[in-house]
Amino acid sequence: MANRTLVSFDWAIKRILRQKASFGILNGFLSELLHQDISIKEILESEGNQEDADDKFNRLDLLCIDHKSEMIIIEVQFYEESDYFHRCLYATSKVITEYISKGDPYNAVRKVYSINILYFDLGHGSDYIYKGLINFQGMHQYDRLELSENQKAKFGKLLPSDIFPEYYLIKVNNFNDIAKSTLDEWIFFLKNTKLPKQYSAKGLSLVATQLKYDNMDTVTKQQYDQFLKEGKISKDMIDTAMLNGMLKGKVEGKIEGKIEGKIEGKTEVILALHADGIPYPQIAKYTKLTEDEVKRIIEEHNSQGK
Repeated sequence: MANRTLVSFDWAIKRILRQKASFGILNGFLSELLHQDISIKEILESEGNQEDADDKFNRLDLLCIDHKSEMIIIEVQFYEESDYFHRCLYATSKVITEYISKGDPYNAVRKVYSINILYFDLGHGSDYIYKGLINFQGMHQYDRLELSENQKAKFGKLLPSDIFPEYYLIKVNNFNDIAKSTLDEWIFFLKNTKLPKQYSAKGLSLVATQLKYDNMDTVTKQQYDQFLKEGKISKDMIDTAMLNGMLKGKVEGKIEGKIEGKIEGKTEVILALHADGIPYPQIAKYTKLTEDEVKRIIEEHNSQGK
């Protein structure tokens, strides 16, 4: 760990950043990205961000609510998914429906921000940050539809896009490591797990202290080291397959030589696939085990302090 003084954002978001004492880091990142002052009020536990193999692979990395009662989804994805756009739509739709009660008026639907930190090349485009809004344009006059004066007063919004979900796709690998803005300073950290030589972005000063490996206790260090180990195993086995959009055939081939013998010899493979969000049925198929055996191994690992 001598060459890595900070822990990676994808690990921190599942552990450290869920703690209220670390909300300042999230506030800084979100404020720079959304170009408004964001203050996280709480981290939410929904059906969508709990581990559930039957839930369309939809396990959110972080779901939170800000001071305006707006919902923010943050997901970190390393391996290519050809239907990732559909996954984004599914995630926002589910969050919307989870947080409105039967009988509530439609204006109780909350604004949702979907923030996706991607370490693969989604779609075709050379930029490293893409923003998606829903607006309505006239088919004949080509004017943009706005809310009526009554709607503006009632909802405190100006455009339909202020109501509909808002999407951000951060294609980390497209960033050239030259930070020209405070938001770029954050992208530099997301890509390199280190801070630029000079920075002034909101939240990064907290990253320098709260996400510093040497400042963590022994147990947390061990958990992080294990995370890195499992991530390396997973990358070695799956990376090529995912980047070429052929998960089924190639992952099966790469795992084939690692799953001979007893169940104990397959534990690292199972944990690595599980860490990447591969559902139980697929893990069972690739490891030639039953779903119950896969589930038992993962549950035993989690009960030991993972």
